[in-house]
Amino acid sequence: MENNSNFSIYFNKTSKTFNLEYLLLFTLLFSITACTSKNYEEPKIALDTYHIEKGFALHVAASEPFIEAPVTMDFDNKGRMWVVEMKGYMQNLAGTGDHIPNGTITILEDLDQDGIADHSKIFMDSLVLPRAIAHVYGGLLYAEPPNLWFVDIENDKPVNKVLVDSLYSDGGNVEHQPNGLMMHLDNWIYNAKSNFRYQLKNNQWIKEPTTFRGQWGITKDNFGRLYYNTNSRQLLGDYVLPNTVIKNEYYKPHSLLNKILTPNQRVYPLHPTAVNRGYQKGVLDADSLLINVTSACGPLIYRGDKFPEDYLENAFICAPEANVVKRNNLNFEADKVTAEQAIPIKEFIASTDEGFRPVNLFNGPDGNMYVVDMHRGIIQDKAFLTPYLQKLYAKKQLDTIIGMGRILKVTNTNSKRDSFINVEEQSISNLVALLKHKNGWLRDRAQHLLILKKEPKAISLLKNILKEAASSAVSKLHALYTLDGLNALSYDVLEKVLYSEDSVDVISHAILLMEQFASQDRALSIAKIVKHLNLRNNPTIDLYVLSALGNWMTFSKDQLFPLVQQLSLRYKDQISYQEAFITSLRGHEESYKAFLGETLEAPEHNVIAKILNTTISNKAKNKQNKIFTTKKAQVDNRIAGYNIFRNLCATCHGVEGEGIESLAPPLQNSEYVTESSERLALVILHGLSGPIHVNGDLYDLNIAMPGLANNPEFTDKDIHSIIQYLRNAFPGKTKNISIDKIKSLREQKPIDGLGFTEEELLKVK
Repeated sequence: MENNSNFSIYFNKTSKTFNLEYLLLFTLLFSITACTSKNYEEPKIALDTYHIEKGFALHVAASEPFIEAPVTMDFDNKGRMWVVEMKGYMQNLAGTGDHIPNGTITILEDLDQDGIADHSKIFMDSLVLPRAIAHVYGGLLYAEPPNLWFVDIENDKPVNKVLVDSLYSDGGNVEHQPNGLMMHLDNWIYNAKSNFRYQLKNNQWIKEPTTFRGQWGITKDNFGRLYYNTNSRQLLGDYVLPNTVIKNEYYKPHSLLNKILTPNQRVYPLHPTAVNRGYQKGVLDADSLLINVTSACGPLIYRGDKFPEDYLENAFICAPEANVVKRNNLNFEADKVTAEQAIPIKEFIASTDEGFRPVNLFNGPDGNMYVVDMHRGIIQDKAFLTPYLQKLYAKKQLDTIIGMGRILKVTNTNSKRDSFINVEEQSISNLVALLKHKNGWLRDRAQHLLILKKEPKAISLLKNILKEAASSAVSKLHALYTLDGLNALSYDVLEKVLYSEDSVDVISHAILLMEQFASQDRALSIAKIVKHLNLRNNPTIDLYVLSALGNWMTFSKDQLFPLVQQLSLRYKDQISYQEAFITSLRGHEESYKAFLGETLEAPEHNVIAKILNTTISNKAKNKQNKIFTTKKAQVDNRIAGYNIFRNLCATCHGVEGEGIESLAPPLQNSEYVTESSERLALVILHGLSGPIHVNGDLYDLNIAMPGLANNPEFTDKDIHSIIQYLRNAFPGKTKNISIDKIKSLREQKPIDGLGFTEEELLKVK
């Protein structure tokens, strides 16, 4: 075995003989070194079936055996990949074993520094379906349902475990639970499939409401807008910065949040893939190719510095069901963002490898883009898996693609590899300088470290960035929020920015940050600032001015009402501006209505008048925006129905609805499940007795199925959830049924009161 160490051997010049002690020591050291020399052998993974846009290259950064079933990742300050492995997810066609604690968080190391992981170590194991991590506050934030935990890190081991939120992902199933844990420009941690954000401040974890966003994966642009998606919508987003237009608890804005950004949901796979409900019209084309996304997830706004300039802030989206990664161009307006397919009828990455399951995308510390490839055959969760797809999985033997996982790196063929910057080792001045770097990952991490280190000498350096004309708008945004995170931001600093700054983006953020300093002695000052900004006549600035005056109204409404009225009238027919305005009028709606007086009835006030009256009415009824009353993640009723089915119905009908001999007939292809929701509801409510025909076969089991109508543990909503799950699992002609209808069916009882007979049920349509 090769030994690369150099040893000096002590030689006795007098006797010309080796000193025996040193000879023995040398032998021992040689043996130890030989036995512990590093092995840099890396797995060889072929990517012959992968196609990527011209000018780019795809590399395997990590693969099995180092990782299995990765679903998300994060980089630490040393540039190492930390990967969440959800090994328990859909290990077989039945979906059994998801409760087994076999999930891990793994650290990947590239010891020979060739860009490919060659070693791994387990940071944490024995986890059940772990789903998110974030390197924040010097430790690791991670989600293992239902809890959100934080641990410190010592020698790559977790210590000092703290429960952050016991309701982080309470309820639901793996496809519909919060995830993401993305540290944002504003120093808050945001999530997908959640209406909460988190922050550690003064050693206390804070949890507060935010807009509910997406399903799996969350990302941001340089300005600070958030982007996300759902399985059937490839890209959604907010037109405005987070939490700017939701502060009025009695009005729910809809014109600026949760907007579909893409004009269509088209996807262009290279081959026919296994997708749910492929039998339905409009799902597949004449060549059996998927038409629209059905499992879109893991979006990323590229903020690195290695792709060509026209790729900066492009939106990349995973579509694992089609084995592709999409690319969209973003277009920005003052109160709107749109996205469009970058290259018509062609995807950024596409493969004929049906094991290629991109589920998340990340910007890297090297400026490149990283693809988390779960590389698993079955990606549809059992709660939503139709018999059609289950049979297709089996036919294609996709259940045999297991025990794998990849992290792929996307590079531009014309870019050069830079020396790695270890942010952990940087001085305060170097960290401040990194806020000007073109790579967004480095800017983000430098900002967070500066706040964490709390070094006073950073403050003057940060203020210098705000003064420098040569500093980019993006670097000034980072400087503002770093000062804010250090509690070193002041009214005076922001006032200077608002009067001297040319950048619309910086001004928009500064006016938002100004709201925290509202006080009586600054009432006249803020009015002058608003008047000054009004003269800019800029639609973006106007939008944020209208949304950022709520705290000031208590002290300055007499001065501000005339000024904001001018702004409101400037955009009198645009609901987005009026919805931004109502967030500033929180608690002062009646006062502003009185200020307008009879002019409120004038046509130019139609939009704001409607919003004002709605808000005042909601306040009288104590009808709040749902995000302020929701305490935990919402559960899809199909998931709730699946859980009831699994615990109750499956004991007789089988986990897959196949029926159990001598106990219960099958639900698969049963006309009592597929033809009439009302008939199905009656069976669940009141039970079934006597012989019954299912799909042409007679079942005379001499057993009566009990109903749930008299069981106080099951509500009408529970019955509805069971029906929704069965309609999804065993699709047919059934139509949706309302909870009110189920309630009325409780009174439609069988003749003998013991359970409906087949004869009675067949009369129900």
